[in-house]
Amino acid sequence: MAIRTTHVGSLPRTPELLDANARRAEIGDEAFAGVLQRAVDQVVRRQRDLGLNVVNDGEYGHIMTESVDYGAWWFYSFSRFGGLSMTTDGRFEMAPPASEGAVRLAPFSQRRDWVRFHDAYTDPDSGIHTARAKATAFPTITGPLTYIGQEAVARDIAGLTSALAANGLDVSDGFLAALSPGSAARISNAYYANDVEVVEACADALHEEYKAITDAGLTVQIDDPSLAEAWDQINPEPALEDYRDYIQVRIDAINRALEGIPEDQVRLHVCWGSWHGPHTTDLPFKDFVDKILQVRARGYSFEAANARHEHEWTIWNEIDLPEDKVIIPGVVTHSTNVVEHPELVAQRIRRFTDAVGAERVIASTDCGLGGRIHPSIAWAKLESLVEGARLAG
Repeated sequence: MAIRTTHVGSLPRTPELLDANARRAEIGDEAFAGVLQRAVDQVVRRQRDLGLNVVNDGEYGHIMTESVDYGAWWFYSFSRFGGLSMTTDGRFEMAPPASEGAVRLAPFSQRRDWVRFHDAYTDPDSGIHTARAKATAFPTITGPLTYIGQEAVARDIAGLTSALAANGLDVSDGFLAALSPGSAARISNAYYANDVEVVEACADALHEEYKAITDAGLTVQIDDPSLAEAWDQINPEPALEDYRDYIQVRIDAINRALEGIPEDQVRLHVCWGSWHGPHTTDLPFKDFVDKILQVRARGYSFEAANARHEHEWTIWNEIDLPEDKVIIPGVVTHSTNVVEHPELVAQRIRRFTDAVGAERVIASTDCGLGGRIHPSIAWAKLESLVEGARLAG
């Protein structure tokens, strides 16, 4: 059977859209809306023409002003929560929470991978790519968290559904990415008593965003790198069971946010962070995949093409995947500029189809390609993905 294809979400922005994002206050909301809709129409058409089966808006509603941007997937949420106060310190850091009993997350420069390879991470010619943020406003929770993003998510929904219709696609072929409660909670807190309260408050607020997306007939993709990535951000390394308890709070929060939302319109994305570095301190997938499968979703998206995690496909030979679930493995990656050969892509896909069945595999990317690699390379990787899926089928 034909193997279905998709990607994780972020796609390269056009120069016109990047400029419009940077000058939004200057050009006005009406002109910006026109630029955004044209860009969404074009990116949906390009995905359709490539042969991708499940497409999105490229995450174009998540503002990005520079071609290299590792934070748009997270930053967009700052304007969708009430109860935040903003500060400017010029760092791309996920601030440790101030609440009692919270796990202390180290800033990027103190991650265990960074410490081990400090000489490489601090050498601008090493080839390691990390965030290059300019002065950025970062939030602190100073009051009850509420959801104030109704207008923004409605714009994202209208833009994608319009583009799907214009390109002859059904609304069920589309997905929108939204932040997870655990990832949203990686900000400073000066209001809630403890970490659990912060995560649950994020879940209650984000429920409204998830419901708006699924009520429109689209699939919501919940982006949650915090489940895997935070392992490297806890220094010194925690006991595995303590970390599993930490992510259980975040798994429970996702399910809390999904209350009343159809499982068949939900997919979860897990990754170990998009920066281009050694990643020697990544947590093995086998150590928490059982937690991931607790999320009430139909699909589970994960990295499976980069050199640190490609070998982990074997765990699916041991897992009894429920019949109504699908896996969405990455078979091309953002972590290298090398464009994967379609035959290699097909081989990667067959590993998973042999393990769980072709009908329960959707071939994808490791993570978002927009903001991580050059646009021409990103689109070439997607071409290879589609061709590899054709060969695998």
